[in-house]
Amino acid sequence: MDKDLYNIAVKVFLEDGKGNLLITKDRFGDFDLPGGRLLPDDFSVPLEQVVERKVREELGSSIHYTLGEPVVFMRHERDEILADAKKGKRRIFAIGYKALYQGGDIALGKNHELHEWVQLKTFKPETYFTGGWLLGVKEYMEKR
Repeated sequence: MDKDLYNIAVKVFLEDGKGNLLITKDRFGDFDLPGGRLLPDDFSVPLEQVVERKVREELGSSIHYTLGEPVVFMRHERDEILADAKKGKRRIFAIGYKALYQGGDIALGKNHELHEWVQLKTFKPETYFTGGWLLGVKEYMEKR
């Protein structure tokens, strides 16, 4: 039996202290959480430093937050354009960290077109997320 291959990612459940969670929408039209996949050079880098880099890339350098512990582990599958220019499935294993927003202006990076603070008490994640991201957000909401 062949072993499965996954991309590894870090994701951030960024709350503002008022019961709101930050979600983003990527340039492909999918809703997402801040964070992303590890690069080959990240192999020996502490995951918290990878989170810091990804947050800067996706939300800008002026954002301030306090990073907490990993709270959710997610598996997600999505269609992507692969290296051979064909469309194919990518599997992603993500570690979801809890974080508290401390301030700063959000300046989205090139891969995102929208951000939104959603009220966790009334948020319906199934209207935004699919697949493993949906399961992960639901699990996070149940645990908090």
